[in-house]
Amino acid sequence: MTENTPATSFNPGRVLVTGGGSGLGAAIVQGVIAAGGTAVVLDRDISRVSGVKAFEVDVADRGAVEAAVTAAAEMLDGLDAVVTAAGIDRCGALDTVAADEWEKVIGVNLMGTASTARAALPYLKQSRGRVITIASTLGIKAVGDATAYCASKFGVMGFSQALAAETAGQMGVTTIIPGGMKTRFFDDRDEQYKPQDDSRLNDPERVAEAILFALSQPKSCEIREMVIAHAEEGSWP
Repeated sequence: MTENTPATSFNPGRVLVTGGGSGLGAAIVQGVIAAGGTAVVLDRDISRVSGVKAFEVDVADRGAVEAAVTAAAEMLDGLDAVVTAAGIDRCGALDTVAADEWEKVIGVNLMGTASTARAALPYLKQSRGRVITIASTLGIKAVGDATAYCASKFGVMGFSQALAAETAGQMGVTTIIPGGMKTRFFDDRDEQYKPQDDSRLNDPERVAEAILFALSQPKSCEIREMVIAHAEEGSWP
């Protein structure tokens, strides 16, 4: 191969992205499209989604997730990959966060991940595709005032490892473990829980590139876990 010879191209195929309406999810959608693939979005707010099919879904609603995943797969005649990028947080000490809000974090981040993966299993096994789960550096290192988020992301780590063992040789499972990113994720937090300096937040496009790299691996090779963060990320190691 000469210096000017283009690298082998990779098309990610038919990719369903939860949380694809903004932030990391939107960056993943754009990465899929740029690589020649077809994206479909599941998100609670699809008002900013354009150019791709989108389903308005709260991923904490298992029935709605099952219906949307089935509809998306039938529309695309199958799925090659699923990325579970939907996520929320509710900061504060355990005894100050309302119980229903605390449980909502588990419902979206952990149960939404599991529901989406479960609904997509038959399609991914058929295509020998991959599910990419999104954990967090706070899924491998806990901090205070984040019990719901840490519990949900530690749960995503365990769920993903167990699913990978369960489906080995049938489909791929990769867990992406990002640090903080420059997204709207922090917008609804109390001021004390917002980053005061975003210079140590990673660009979501870099994380999306890592996800496309994981998807590009040959069927005989799986990237099981990948930590990707700003060089001066404070929540890792």
